[in-house]
Amino acid sequence: MDGVEQTFRDAMAGLASGVAVVTARRDDERPCGLVATSVSSFSVAPPSVLVSVAHTSRCHAALTERDAFGVHLLAADQERLAHVFAGLGDDKFAGVDWSWDDGVPRIARTLSYLRCRRSALFELYDHSLLIGDVTGGSADGGDPLVYMSRSLDWRLQRGR
Repeated sequence: MDGVEQTFRDAMAGLASGVAVVTARRDDERPCGLVATSVSSFSVAPPSVLVSVAHTSRCHAALTERDAFGVHLLAADQERLAHVFAGLGDDKFAGVDWSWDDGVPRIARTLSYLRCRRSALFELYDHSLLIGDVTGGSADGGDPLVYMSRSLDWRLQRGR
């Protein structure tokens, strides 16, 4: 790793981000999902999100070829769920409470859930950037799971 790449990695480790699970339906009709920290709001008019997905992800095809996907923002107590979807297992949904929501795998009891319709797809370097217009979902509130300093166990402390 050269100096610029190491500087970049160290700098990005200081950037706190929420932790999300992004889901879609595979061509074989099974659900797939991955953990993502590169998720952000894109626009409020129309409401839309941006998600970055590595080309090496097992869910890459489902997310880039299907019209719909889900973004689940995880709560502070859902670190275990984040590790399940960050793992390499073939059936990440085994033991997870989920259901279909208009063709999108929806995980129960997350901090918030957004069902999205893909509106744009950009390929650059080793990632695909998905932009999805929000078509439904829920925001139940609570404290988010935060990723910072290369760790999921860091939590924000609310000010008084």
